Amino acid sequence: MEREIRQRLERLTQQARELLEQEYRQQLEGRYDILLDGRIPLAPGAHLSALERIEWSKLVAAIAHKRSRGITSAEAVAAYLREAAFHTLNRFVALKVLEARKLVQECISRGEDSSGFNEFTGLAPGLARLPDKGYRLYIESLFDEIGRGVRVLFDRRDPTSLLWPRRQALGDLLDLLNASELFAAWSEDETIGWVYQYFNGEDERRQMRAESQAPRNSRELAVRNQFFTPRYVVQFLVDNSLGQTWCEMTGWQSALAELDYLVATDSHPERPAKDPRDLRVIDPACGSGHFLLYAFDLFAGDPSRGITGIYEEAWQSGATPPSELTGRTLRQDFATLDDLRCALPGMILGHNLHGVDIDPRAAQIAALALWVRAQKAFNAFGISASKRPIIARTNIVTAEPMPGDREMIEEFAATLSPRLTGELFRRLVDAMRLAGELGSLLRIEAILAETITEAHAQFAGQGRGQASLPGLETPIQSGLDLSDVSDAAFFDSIEEHIQATLRAYLADAVGARSVSRRLFANDSEQGIAFIDLCRKRYDVALMNPPFGAVSKPAKQAFDAAYPRTKHDLYAAFVERGIELLHPGGYLGAITSRTGFFLSSFQKWREEILLDEAPPTVFADLGHGVLDSAMVEVAAYCLCKRATPEGAHP
Repeated sequence: MEREIRQRLERLTQQARELLEQEYRQQLEGRYDILLDGRIPLAPGAHLSALERIEWSKLVAAIAHKRSRGITSAEAVAAYLREAAFHTLNRFVALKVLEARKLVQECISRGEDSSGFNEFTGLAPGLARLPDKGYRLYIESLFDEIGRGVRVLFDRRDPTSLLWPRRQALGDLLDLLNASELFAAWSEDETIGWVYQYFNGEDERRQMRAESQAPRNSRELAVRNQFFTPRYVVQFLVDNSLGQTWCEMTGWQSALAELDYLVATDSHPERPAKDPRDLRVIDPACGSGHFLLYAFDLFAGDPSRGITGIYEEAWQSGATPPSELTGRTLRQDFATLDDLRCALPGMILGHNLHGVDIDPRAAQIAALALWVRAQKAFNAFGISASKRPIIARTNIVTAEPMPGDREMIEEFAATLSPRLTGELFRRLVDAMRLAGELGSLLRIEAILAETITEAHAQFAGQGRGQASLPGLETPIQSGLDLSDVSDAAFFDSIEEHIQATLRAYLADAVGARSVSRRLFANDSEQGIAFIDLCRKRYDVALMNPPFGAVSKPAKQAFDAAYPRTKHDLYAAFVERGIELLHPGGYLGAITSRTGFFLSSFQKWREEILLDEAPPTVFADLGHGVLDSAMVEVAAYCLCKRATPEGAHP
């Protein structure tokens, strides 16, 4: 994206943030008596309508949920205000992006004169009697429709959706979004990511650094490290990791061998082929998902430009082995190319691409960007909206502590049966305590390994000879007692049981209690998804990780966990990324270049890079690459050494 357009987006984002925060501040204080200093009345004011009293109770419950994580009431109100403003801006930015791709009818580009709204009101003429002629109802109906596939952003049950800009503020927001100078931005894939980065201004970052050398919490760590990766760097790293992997699997008989940034070498290593559904890519600090978006391109291809992707090559060749997921090849599962293309976007998001971030806003943006990219693929394949399967799942996860409200943890744990399941849930909560500070650096799978083994042994002792776990209705594997069930299968069953109980726990609540339980359930589900992601191993890891110091609450645990790479976060992320790879897997990263020559990084170079994952390509890029970051960077790919039994060098 050209610098001039980025500058316009930055101005838009900052103006929209100021507008929405001021609007929501006035609503919280002036209407709901929720003050920015943290003072909240014990009961809703008599001036509120019956509906507003319900909204007040939900707002208070959402703020209390934030406060349960150890912050002050004032900080919790400020966090809610900031997130509500960001949530609103993201939704309207998403509508502009979807309009540009003709995935929705014109809905906000001309406000209440938009063609989609005119058609909507034509079906319900009575809307004209409402103060806004029914425009909010129309927009929210769009949110509900889109939310069938992007629930993380458009779910109106989310408490950040409780506030809505009043008529003047909404008009001002639409004026900002519809400025003619921004017309070219909405068709760019990068736009959503830039809005994410620009929401926190450079002044805010400078103030954070002036007040503390090290990040004081996970939010500061996230804000200080929001630097968008340029497209050419993304292509260089993905081409030489995922592209390289697929070329090796096809014996270099792939169109991907002609990728723009794939570095040609005299030798052409090969590796055993895989079904594309079994290829896993992870970005352990994914931000707005820029690496994953380009990786999607390699998997999907683009028929409109004559580009064949990994899936179609595998289907056409018929040479790949059966998938671990289905036990069948692509040709066996999809009789025609049209059948494959209809399922392909959902398979890429559901099986291939994985991302983690400590910032919920980043995860929200990445999930949205991937969903939009999937819709773009449907367009390229010529698949009409009515024939597109709903894509309701992505593997984008927020790394954050599981619920912090101890009373609710105990209440929910008591509903789990047998009792040992509740105890295991409590241990999961404790193990995730620093997830929001460390993100993917938290070796949650190792922390839980002993706990899972111990719990498995206790369950087996109670249930030997049974075909299913005590308290669970679904058999693990018919005909086997618990002594034959692996720890992994055991934990999978426990997870399913916890999730089913969470759904029942959520359903058995109303009003403000339902908000509290929904937030509790969402946090729990995110925690379980994070654990699942860390238990997997990947073929490719891609990253533009944070650099510098870890946040203060996590320093002691970080230093103990990463003694060889504790000097800088980026070095630890490289170490962790290598751990997450299969033997022979590739890691692509853009980081500070200091690790390649400073003496303090000697162990990183010798014990990790040279011993565990030697570099395959390296580009010394210098200054001015990561937008406003004053750091010299390098982009490089590493290949994890195989175990002695492995066939790959």
